[in-house]
Amino acid sequence: MFQKALNVFKVEDLRKRIVLTLTFIFVYRLGYQVPLPGISMHRILEIHRDIEERGGGGGALGGLLNLMGVLSAGDVLSFGIFSLGIMPYISSSIIFSILAKVVPSIEQMVKEGSQGQKKLNQWMRWGTIPIAVLQGIFMIEGVVLNPATYGIAGDVVLHSSYEGFPGFFVGFYVPAILALTCGTIFLMWIGEQITEHGVGNGISLLIMAGILSRFVSLWQDLAGPGGTSNPDEARAAAFLKLALFIGLYLGISLAVVYVTKGSRRIPVQYARMVRGRGVYGGQKHYMPLKVNQANVMPVIFASTLMAFPGMIFGKSLLDWPLGEQMFAGHTSWMWTVGYVALIFFFSFFWVQLMFQPSELAKTMKEHGAFIPGIRPGKATQDFLADTLARLTLAGCFFLALISIVPDVVSSFAGISRNAAGLLGGTSILIVVAVALDLVDRMNAQLLMRNYEGFMKGGPAR
Repeated sequence: MFQKALNVFKVEDLRKRIVLTLTFIFVYRLGYQVPLPGISMHRILEIHRDIEERGGGGGALGGLLNLMGVLSAGDVLSFGIFSLGIMPYISSSIIFSILAKVVPSIEQMVKEGSQGQKKLNQWMRWGTIPIAVLQGIFMIEGVVLNPATYGIAGDVVLHSSYEGFPGFFVGFYVPAILALTCGTIFLMWIGEQITEHGVGNGISLLIMAGILSRFVSLWQDLAGPGGTSNPDEARAAAFLKLALFIGLYLGISLAVVYVTKGSRRIPVQYARMVRGRGVYGGQKHYMPLKVNQANVMPVIFASTLMAFPGMIFGKSLLDWPLGEQMFAGHTSWMWTVGYVALIFFFSFFWVQLMFQPSELAKTMKEHGAFIPGIRPGKATQDFLADTLARLTLAGCFFLALISIVPDVVSSFAGISRNAAGLLGGTSILIVVAVALDLVDRMNAQLLMRNYEGFMKGGPAR
């Protein structure tokens, strides 16, 4: 295994790509530490110490902000120029991806080939700017200027330096919004540079780096407040939790890899055509339909929507403690039922939106392809729809199980919610998916140069 890993550095082009990728990730982590203008560094340190002592928190808003941090390679509570991460770009990408499926003119443009996709990518970049400004305003108004909404006492802005409306607006508000917007655009540029000149998908690697950086505070989370005051017993309990965490992480990762790589291979036969003296076609291929076709998107949508009931029933709106407890608490059965139901709904919704059996059946018929035993046209469409529905149902159960793992582990193993969050949900799904994609890309580079890859099977087919 180590010899196969060393093969990566024997190829000069691949070695340069890896160094470039690591350099850009280092720049991202370095810029992550740069605070917004006008923010008190002393208050930021106090806030992070307070969050570590109470093991996270913030109610429904805190859960939503933590989810945004996981998905965007950022952290709102870092109060830095990269606090928004690349969430605006991801939001823009999702919006235009949906539009490309429901708006005929955009769908036709994408089908034109590389030029249409290039124009769509440019629209995504331009759409990132207004979304970044809007999300930056929400962050400044909801967290930076009102930290009490997250359970933080006191101010984080040096108000004394910006007395009065004009001074505060010009001296802090506008520069902070510009800094957040420029930080997002810079991260978007870094991601595109990694994709073009590095290894792997740049945006995905940034998100993965942001998730893996949370392992730095893992020991503090595991050795948090316990039921004993004896330092030796507390340390032994923390080591026991660490061993349990490592075992669970490896086991869950193997399960996620198994399901992520799992697919139903549907045989596809091409009709033979005789042209002159030559016979063309007749080849047999396979159409792979993944078990987890929707990937992590249903979990993202479900987690986002489940944060709003707690915010609505919270003290800021309806002020109904029972409703906030039922819908914002991860241990509530109503929250769990609603969460799982939304995962099922969005799984089928996303798969039906992105994978359209009617279009695929039409394309196969036009190219003289058919599934053995299935007539082309409507019969093929129905067969693909039924097969996809069964696979999606299996993927729904898998996503629901992975999503509730952190709550189960936190409740029964005594591990803090912050640490348990790394064992399931969006975190482990993203890390495993990005790691598998990275290994496949590097395998392809090695096999192209007659080197043995990391795995016997080579890149995924």
